[in-house]
Amino acid sequence: MQIESQNEQACGDWDSSIGSADLVRGALRLSALTIEAGRLYWLEGRPDEGGRQVLMRARLPEATAVPALLEVEEVLARDVNVRTRVHEYGGGEFCVWRDHVYYVDDSDGRIYRASRGTTPEPVVPAGAMHADLVVSPEGDWLFCVEERSREGREPENRILAIRLDSEGRAQGGPRTVAAGHDFYASLCCSPEGDELAFLAWDHPNMPWNGTVLERIAWGQEGARGEVRPCAGGRRESLFQPGFAPDGRLFVVSDRSGWWNLTCVRESGLEAVHEDRFEIGRPQWVFGMSAWAFSGEKVLGAATVDGVDTLVEIDIESCSSRARLSRLQSISGIVVGDGWVACVGGESEKAAGLYLWSASDGVPECVRESSPLELHADSISQAIPMSFDSKDGRTAHAFLYKPKSGSQTPRSGERPPLLVKSHGGPTAAASAALDPRIQYWTSRGFAVADVNYGGSSGFGRAYRDQLEERWGVVDVEDCVAVARSLADEGLVDGDRLAISGGSAGGYTTLCALTFHDAFAAGASHYGIGNLEALAQDTHKFESRYTDWLVGPLPETQARYVERSPIHHVERLACPVIFFQGLEDRVVPPSQAESMVAVLAERGLPHGYVPFEGEQHGFRRAENIRTALDGELYFYSQVFGFNAPKPERVEVVGAPT
Repeated sequence: MQIESQNEQACGDWDSSIGSADLVRGALRLSALTIEAGRLYWLEGRPDEGGRQVLMRARLPEATAVPALLEVEEVLARDVNVRTRVHEYGGGEFCVWRDHVYYVDDSDGRIYRASRGTTPEPVVPAGAMHADLVVSPEGDWLFCVEERSREGREPENRILAIRLDSEGRAQGGPRTVAAGHDFYASLCCSPEGDELAFLAWDHPNMPWNGTVLERIAWGQEGARGEVRPCAGGRRESLFQPGFAPDGRLFVVSDRSGWWNLTCVRESGLEAVHEDRFEIGRPQWVFGMSAWAFSGEKVLGAATVDGVDTLVEIDIESCSSRARLSRLQSISGIVVGDGWVACVGGESEKAAGLYLWSASDGVPECVRESSPLELHADSISQAIPMSFDSKDGRTAHAFLYKPKSGSQTPRSGERPPLLVKSHGGPTAAASAALDPRIQYWTSRGFAVADVNYGGSSGFGRAYRDQLEERWGVVDVEDCVAVARSLADEGLVDGDRLAISGGSAGGYTTLCALTFHDAFAAGASHYGIGNLEALAQDTHKFESRYTDWLVGPLPETQARYVERSPIHHVERLACPVIFFQGLEDRVVPPSQAESMVAVLAERGLPHGYVPFEGEQHGFRRAENIRTALDGELYFYSQVFGFNAPKPERVEVVGAPT
């Protein structure tokens, strides 16, 4: 649709066709793709069902032509939430062998078996949580990671094996395959079922810092020998091991400085290719997949400067080439029965489920994550930019300019800027269409989605910039991006705001406390007290701050120095907080402590707690409130009009 004329309107006051209800109505979080016996399986997280994760499947096409949409069905009963909380963030929630589905029920963390025409039955005893489910090629063994609580100690993680009969039912109790490491993940079986491989790591490492690859010989009766390490170390990050059809073991390694594919030899790892792109990902959840064998070649999702590209890797000639694709983000690649599937996003289309023929197909969207339709003339596309930061560093960001099919800024007006600081902090901003960013640009905001030092997708050296410098490098990069855009005249330097969730919320609070670049900010379940984070969080991240800040108690002064809660007297601008009351990663006490000090000092602020929410918001009504509440908060600070959500109060705002 072509708009012939546009009206000048104050930024922030633009009429937008994108409402918060549009972003959650029918919205889906797509993940965990699996191909088995001619069917494609995946999970759909549904905000309008309280965040329930639903197991779906569709029969694969018989011909190589991709249908416009798949005929889909739910696999389990409507009250089942397929979710695991191992490592708090979960993943690897189900696996399939023929018509037997094994899944983790969120109600108790146990594994259940479901087959056509039968009532689901438990496979493991109660009392622990499970994840990373894998069935052996012959269907006679089920492997998984177990996390079991221990009184007065951290939970224990180990790998279990459950013997299955010809009907897929458990025979006897679980057997321990591996134990002793703090963490296990990425289980995979050889094509003949004679080997099991997996990753392991120990405190204080996170999987993107250093992991080891271990393997064990396996047979019909179980283990045939001991677990033996074969690659990796404390300063080498491995990602997604997998067996080739001929039985060779491959794994992604960053020993070259980039997450590239390698072959596991007796003498060590042998590079399959040497490219300045990343096939690995920060392993926050189980079951991640960025590459898969397609015949004798590998299809991979390669990240270059924050943008994903589909590549084909020839493991014999040790070469790679780009494949034709419109995708800007790619995750969860799987190959089977002549088909390839992934979750992907384009520059003008939100994330969806993509399918194509493994022989010569081009990715086509067959299941959209959102029914929201945006006209091309109202979509603000990502503009990759680089900025000079402190100490000679380079920061990266995607800039989105205000965009509307019918409105433009008033003559001479520069738009307000919203800087987005992503979570992780070892995550990354994407160039694929994100309707939540369009929510802001369609109202007259410019948005800068920053890949600060420490972000993934730019090589190991860039990722390591954050070592013991969290709260410094990330903050300086966000400040540099905002000030550079203001200096260039692209945005209004008096209306700079910053927003982030979790680790991004910490970056936001540091930027607001220790710098004077921003006029307002929003913290979504953000961290205010680093010592409290280190002492009161779950096992997976309990030593993460050793790498990000330094070990305690030796560097306690550094924790105090970089914790906004200890320097609230330096905070001189309005802030709003959104917080889940069941958050174990960042407990509500952190936000509440910051709010109390802001109230005492009389600074404009808001605090919006959500009952039943954990780390990140899954319920539609809360997602809407957080988005509309942030907009309303900025309207009170920057002086434009926005409707007030029922549950949002801004205390001390100018009238």
